Amino acid sequence: MKIMGIINVTPDSFSDGGNFSSHAAAIAQADQLIRDGADILDIGGESTRPFAAPVAPEEELRRVIPVIQAIRENHSIPISIDTTKAIVADQALRAGADIINDISALRKDPEMLALVQENSVPVIIMHMQGTPADMQMKPTYTKVTKEIIDFFTERVAWLTKNGVNHNRLIIDPGIGFGKTLQHNLSILKHLNELVSLGLPVLLGHSRKRFLGEITGIPLEAARDLATAVVSALCADRNISIIRVHNVAATRQALLVAAAIAGAG
Repeated sequence: MKIMGIINVTPDSFSDGGNFSSHAAAIAQADQLIRDGADILDIGGESTRPFAAPVAPEEELRRVIPVIQAIRENHSIPISIDTTKAIVADQALRAGADIINDISALRKDPEMLALVQENSVPVIIMHMQGTPADMQMKPTYTKVTKEIIDFFTERVAWLTKNGVNHNRLIIDPGIGFGKTLQHNLSILKHLNELVSLGLPVLLGHSRKRFLGEITGIPLEAARDLATAVVSALCADRNISIIRVHNVAATRQALLVAAAIAGAG
């Protein structure tokens, strides 16, 4: 299981908004995450927290491109660009990014499909009910895991029909994106059903509100222990990537989980 370290180059992300919005701070954080054991870095310039306002493409480019360029100059680590905009993804790939991470599953920007067709990079597609502006108003499902599986079945079929190789796709169930506490817990309990689709699964549970609801911890940055617990519990679920803020704590949790799993 690979660890994807999060770098939010934004002033308003739900957990660390503003902490790494300056170029120097973002680069320093990238260096730290790599030292802590990150396998991938995910760079985002637009907050996707509930009720977040959209960001203009020019501003998103201003935030992320210099950071990607600087990281690539100093490190060979795979870089993911977290965006729903084709122009941002395109410029990010040119700057040195290796992966496109689109929370809209290529549904928001009609130009994204052509970009994905033209480039052979991996693409992460996420399930989200609604948009960041309204996704947490009243998320409703009959059977949440089944509906997510149905979504990915349809979306993957559409993408492959349109020339995107099945082997390039990574699926993300979208913990916290249009889901209640019980929806998130059900997804985590039934991860094996998502894995059975035969595609790599990315899990993005880090510091999410549902962990605060369980633990009673309101401060997002104080939820790293709860995040690490979930990461350890998922270690034997054949999850391919976990996307987290605190790579060091996650690495420790996975080492302990691996040691227990390998004991005689």
